[in-house]
Amino acid sequence: MSITSDLIRGHTETIIMAHLLKQDSYGYQINKAILEASDGEYELKEATLYGAFRRLEENGYIISYWGDETTGARRRYYRSTEAGKIFFETCLKEWNTAKTLINKLIDTGVN
Repeated sequence: MSITSDLIRGHTETIIMAHLLKQDSYGYQINKAILEASDGEYELKEATLYGAFRRLEENGYIISYWGDETTGARRRYYRSTEAGKIFFETCLKEWNTAKTLINKLIDTGVN
């Protein structure tokens, strides 16, 4: 069963930030990690991914830089800033609150 993008859409930036807090990365690598972590059930569209990078960078949550590739294509890497760490922590709190609320709202009492 593939998860609908509507369910995740508002959390794209949080997902990207979670990855960037572990390590600097580039678009394809992040998308591959999302696909693997979701066991193939979720993949970001390229436009969504790069739109999120643009918003995150404009807000000062990430910075980008060009990698020094000696073989293959030159890649644009992204790194979290201190503001990005704070942003992620806020998003994580909001997610946990929303998750608790949604569980309460959809609990039917049937297992």
